[in-house]
Amino acid sequence: MIQGTGSDVGKSLLVAGLCRAFVNRGLKVAPFKPQNMSNNAAATADGGEIGRAQALQAIAAKLPLSRHMNPVLLKPQSDRGAQVVVQGKVLANSDAADYQRLKPTLLPAVLESFTKIGEGRDLVVVEGAGSPAEVNLRAGDIANMGFAEAVDIPVILAGDIERGGVIAQLAGTHILLPEAERRRIKGFIVNKFRGDPTLFDEGMKIIEDRTGWPAIGLVPWFSGAAFLPAEDSVSLANGRKKDAKIKIAVPMLSRIANFDDFDPLAAEPAVDLAFVPPGQPLPADADLVILPGSKATLADLAFLRSQGWDIDLLAHHRRGGQVMGICGGYQMLGTTIADPEGIEGRPGSAPGLGLLAVETVMGRDKTLSAVEGVCLTEPVQGFEMHMGVTDGPDCARPFSHLGGRPDGAASADGSVMGTYLHGLFAADGFRRAFLGRFAKGAASELAYQARVEAVLDDLAAHLETHLDLDRLLALSYIPPNSRRIG
Repeated sequence: MIQGTGSDVGKSLLVAGLCRAFVNRGLKVAPFKPQNMSNNAAATADGGEIGRAQALQAIAAKLPLSRHMNPVLLKPQSDRGAQVVVQGKVLANSDAADYQRLKPTLLPAVLESFTKIGEGRDLVVVEGAGSPAEVNLRAGDIANMGFAEAVDIPVILAGDIERGGVIAQLAGTHILLPEAERRRIKGFIVNKFRGDPTLFDEGMKIIEDRTGWPAIGLVPWFSGAAFLPAEDSVSLANGRKKDAKIKIAVPMLSRIANFDDFDPLAAEPAVDLAFVPPGQPLPADADLVILPGSKATLADLAFLRSQGWDIDLLAHHRRGGQVMGICGGYQMLGTTIADPEGIEGRPGSAPGLGLLAVETVMGRDKTLSAVEGVCLTEPVQGFEMHMGVTDGPDCARPFSHLGGRPDGAASADGSVMGTYLHGLFAADGFRRAFLGRFAKGAASELAYQARVEAVLDDLAAHLETHLDLDRLLALSYIPPNSRRIG
């Protein structure tokens, strides 16, 4: 189990790289994360949803996505509340205090999923959440040491030297943990190092002396990580491209979800993809504005208006600019959104942006499925993941056809379009055809999925070079007839 000294220290990437490295050694490997918090999710082959990081780890392990890879997924809907997804299905909406009481009751489901994921595998690589040093949350823990103790597995602790203070991160965690949990940690990793690694030789020794944990390795910064899907919106950054032929703007909604939809666009050399943070206007020179998915559509529609982005968007459209909405963004483009049962918050309704003649009504049934279809005569595939049903006159001009049925809508002049399909831009042929509407021949010959596979192999080789993987395997070995869960 890879635990971390905090969030965003690189646990997800380390687990993905280890999965691919051990698969490349010929082992049958699976990823697992007991509890995750993210609005970036993916639909699974067995009819559930998991965090996007676990979806990437499944790709790294060359496995189909399973709802058991991330049995507890928390999807924030407000500053204090989240949707609780257990084994791929929505269990409840819960505020932080209620979840602390609910959490211990979820351990049996977590253990069941761990057992299922381990069936037929040589190795399961587990990712923790946050930090085990959050001792105020230790009671009923299912994400870090509570899980590790329940299944009796060894832990490796990862620290992030990029953010500074890595010696204090690791030594401070050692101080805060009880003795039994200190003993469970079998080594440490210092991640995201830049520069001459010999300059940190003394630092590694200090950590070993202070904690008694052996060093598993010092991992240099891996630049290829920028190409892989990120899980947290804090990772969103704008890399301006001077020679770009197409400028696409995406407003960063307060509950933005599934923003990895845009990764293939960001990878295109001819596309300048600008994530617009709160407090800044939508750029007037954008060719296309895309409203992204949202975990709380009505709340984010109000947030969009509070930023003045509705005014910017309507002005953009009047100037002849094109507009697209994906999932929640598609719902916002309609005339009304109604949530009579309070599925995503308080019951209520609000007028939409009025750019598409469609209406959305939220309901308790959640559409969640992997789908394939056709758009712009090109094959597309991805997944649907949404609450609500959208209908209206503009649905007579569907954006795509998925599994033989219409999806989405378009305005009469084709300048406004909406879809429920996540992941569509990963389809190379469709992406080229879509971008060709703005600048002929703008799209490159990028093979996006093949590029992801190549980067995962590079990451695996990177970890083979800088970590003691033989030692990790030796630590992971479970002798015959030893105690197992279940």
